[in-house]
Amino acid sequence: MWEAIESNKRRSWALIAVMAIVLLGLGAAIGAAVDPDAWWIGTGCAAVLFAVMFATAWIGGDKILLRGVGARRIHSKAEIPRLWNVVEEMTIAAGVPSMPEIWLIEDKRPNAFATGKSVETGAVAVTSGLLARMNRDELQGVVAHEMGHIVNRDIRFMTLAGIMVGSIVLLSEVFLRYMWFSGGGHARRRTGKNVDGRLQAILMIAGILAALLAPVLARLLYFACSRRREYLADASAARFTRYPEGLASALEKISGRYVAKSGRHGAKSGRGDSSRVLAPMYIINPLQAHGSTGPFSTHPPTQKRIEILRNMAGAGGAHFAAYESAFQRVFGKDEHCIGEVTLAEGRRPLEIRDPAPKSEAETQTDRLREVTDLLDRMGEFVAFHCACGVGIKVPPGLHASKVACPRCGREQGVPTASVVTAEQPEAELKYQRKTPGWESFRCPHCDKTTHLSPALEAPRIRCSGCRRTIEILPAPPEEAPAEAPNP
Repeated sequence: MWEAIESNKRRSWALIAVMAIVLLGLGAAIGAAVDPDAWWIGTGCAAVLFAVMFATAWIGGDKILLRGVGARRIHSKAEIPRLWNVVEEMTIAAGVPSMPEIWLIEDKRPNAFATGKSVETGAVAVTSGLLARMNRDELQGVVAHEMGHIVNRDIRFMTLAGIMVGSIVLLSEVFLRYMWFSGGGHARRRTGKNVDGRLQAILMIAGILAALLAPVLARLLYFACSRRREYLADASAARFTRYPEGLASALEKISGRYVAKSGRHGAKSGRGDSSRVLAPMYIINPLQAHGSTGPFSTHPPTQKRIEILRNMAGAGGAHFAAYESAFQRVFGKDEHCIGEVTLAEGRRPLEIRDPAPKSEAETQTDRLREVTDLLDRMGEFVAFHCACGVGIKVPPGLHASKVACPRCGREQGVPTASVVTAEQPEAELKYQRKTPGWESFRCPHCDKTTHLSPALEAPRIRCSGCRRTIEILPAPPEEAPAEAPNP
């Protein structure tokens, strides 16, 4: 992939440079529209805006984007082993030196995107809907696609370009609102002895046109480059997983969730697609109609992507040459997606593997329960079981010490750490585990919820709210079943 990576770098910096020129030109046009002698002030303001936004994107743009959609980080394998294992596998398959961060977005619709500043500091964000609806092969295909963006050095460009588009849009909006509310009065007052009124009117019109057209041009440049990157990420995913059908099936499911019977997108069910700047980074743009294409399309038609992936089975394997052959079957012999050097390196045999064996335990209900439990833990719910077997989840806003079981009606005490009364205790609080699995309890002082994972081995932890030390007593050993007496 060296050729593709180098091509991506050149295209990325060229595009950033063009966007910078557009931004500076917009600043000059706005300055001249306000005062013909102040075009350099507008250029300077645009340059300052560019520098600030570029530095922000370079230093922490990935975290800004993740926080903007309400993503929360997965810190350990115990939280959701299935996703952790898949990301770990694709990290090894892609040859990435370090495992990317894993983030979860609470959104019922399946989708995912990658971001970060470099290959070593990448991040993969998936929605709760993706985890609930994808089987292992499909989840692996989606994660491999995002890993392809990380390996191909797309993530830094997408982050920087998204911030650049946002800067151009911001500057245009500020100028247009200024002209609307002032009625161009300030510009007219500036028309005096040294300025021809007709020239001022022409410059004002030119400034308004620039403010309207600059965001359109920036988006066109951004979108055109995004479409090619999706094909390359699909090819990389097929190679990493050696199972193109997994990604093809995932794309079918994801795109189907964004098409309502009325032909419009489904109702919003989360914060994952709230940003038009972030939407092009998803594996399927949540704001783009299924299968649509045109100058403002950020992604290639989904049906074409699926068709290429499924044609790889007849193209001789899961390597880059097979993807190029399948690409030409769909678009014609004169069309190319992957460079010659990359093709030459990727012609070694790489057979398509068989699908992963379906586990009886891996049903959609089990996946939904797994994701729901994870979201509840992130939402600070206290989860425990009544003696009758029903699960009870107490939200963080309910401060009652006891709740009634919805099945049997008996009152159950909400699990809470107890205060240690010894004179010089090693810990201020203690909690007796009941099972070796996931458990949660409240702090009696600050009411903060603490979750204990099955992998926890530390004898003491700190409350995340008041920072008091809590001693964790191990769960009692399970009693072995009594042996039947000999006859």
